Amino acid sequence: MALSEQTLESLRKAEVHLRDALAFAARVEKPYIVRELGAMISHLDQVANTESFFDKIDEAVKKVEEEYDSD
Repeated sequence: MALSEQTLESLRKAEVHLRDALAFAARVEKPYIVRELGAMISHLDQVANTESFFDKIDEAVKKVEEEYDSD
């Protein structure tokens, strides 16, 4: 099941705020902080994309199971 629109919107807003923090941190913080902020942004993106990937895999498995059951 895909993520709800409310969840996706919250993830997008979080990403925007983290990008703002990253832009500022790149100028004044230590590299470790910049790296971690980048990793957080990456993880948010992965959450949104992985959910749709799993939905596609589930659909493919169901099709194969239906074909197997009909034989």
